[in-house]
Amino acid sequence: MNYNIDMYTLLHGLYKYIVQKDEYCVLILGLDNAGKTTYLEAAKTKFTKNYKGMNPSKITTTVGLNIGKIDIAGIRLNFWDLGGQEELQSLWDKYYAESHALIYIVDSSDRDRIPDSKEAFDKMISSNCLNGVPLLVLANKQDIPDCMGVREVKPIFNQSAHLIGRRDCMVMPVSALTGDGIDEGIRWLVDCIKRNSEIRPPRNQDDT
Repeated sequence: MNYNIDMYTLLHGLYKYIVQKDEYCVLILGLDNAGKTTYLEAAKTKFTKNYKGMNPSKITTTVGLNIGKIDIAGIRLNFWDLGGQEELQSLWDKYYAESHALIYIVDSSDRDRIPDSKEAFDKMISSNCLNGVPLLVLANKQDIPDCMGVREVKPIFNQSAHLIGRRDCMVMPVSALTGDGIDEGIRWLVDCIKRNSEIRPPRNQDDT
């Protein structure tokens, strides 16, 4: 009897070791209506077989937290999509210490709110809890005519180079609505997360 239990424990442990993926947490931040939740749905649709994303017209403003996950390149990314309203931004820092990467989404069609987006970005990136964490800035809504391209968005956020420091950092164009640019951004982030894993090791999966 004991032999069977020991054997089961051994096999169960071996199975978990083989199938268990390193888990990393990615924060999705930005102002409300920047397209964070639409982006998360597009990423899940792109990388998860048979996943049918929410209809973008049904997506409402996030109050609190949306969670999603994708498995890619032998690891698991857990996404935390946080509400971007001004009163909710004060909660962002509660998630910094556990994060392995940042995605900051900018509504490139809303020029009037770019200064607000930059202000929220500067406050976020100044946190010591995010030192060295890879950063992907996405100029979203590239499907909208007359939106700001990366050539316009990048210099604005590059003004914060002294805060960004020597971390991996990339500014990319994306349309969360059409899915354009989703793939490239996620794959770039995965490479950065793996490179940075000695500084920010993966979270161990909870034993179940």
